[in-house]
Amino acid sequence: MEFVNLTPHTINIHNESDELVLTVPPSGKVARVAAPRRQFAQIDGVGIYTVAYGEIEGLPAPQEGVRYITSGLVRTRADRSDVFSPGPLLRDEDGRPMGCIGLNG
Repeated sequence: MEFVNLTPHTINIHNESDELVLTVPPSGKVARVAAPRRQFAQIDGVGIYTVAYGEIEGLPAPQEGVRYITSGLVRTRADRSDVFSPGPLLRDEDGRPMGCIGLNG
């Protein structure tokens, strides 16, 4: 099984015991959901926007033996069994992200 990381960040996947199981570096390609913004108001000089989520960009077609790691938004919009997103975030003692527990599918 091959995991392809379609995020701009290294994904460190841990098990429930916080042991590092797999590190997946960024592939150099990023899958995103188009999200054009439109300002519809302004309050005290602060722009107020609406976002209309659109099509997924950068997600390859399914391939045998390949699983894709994307953002949670891409995963839910894709609704495919080969697309996953990082599980719950793990932080170090200083609060910096250091990985995730498993993957969400």
